[in-house]
Amino acid sequence: MVNKDLDYYLNLNWTLIEGVDLDFEGNPYHYIEIKEIPSFVFCAKTIEKARENYKRQLKLMLSVMLENGDIIIEPDEFSDASDSENLCH
Repeated sequence: MVNKDLDYYLNLNWTLIEGVDLDFEGNPYHYIEIKEIPSFVFCAKTIEKARENYKRQLKLMLSVMLENGDIIIEPDEFSDASDSENLCH
């Protein structure tokens, strides 16, 4: 049985969604979202910085989720969950 601790979750193959948007002053910034964790977003001035640093925020978020006993949907479970939801509609 796999011990699903913080290190386990940090090393999963999360589905990253990268994009560019404008801040309130009209300046571009880059963001990374994680498909399986809809509330996760990390922003930086460049995509390189976003890629370099998003894992620190992910670590904090996963720590809180584990502490709270939240359900963490893993990448391979996400498509299964969305498929079953579609079947019910």
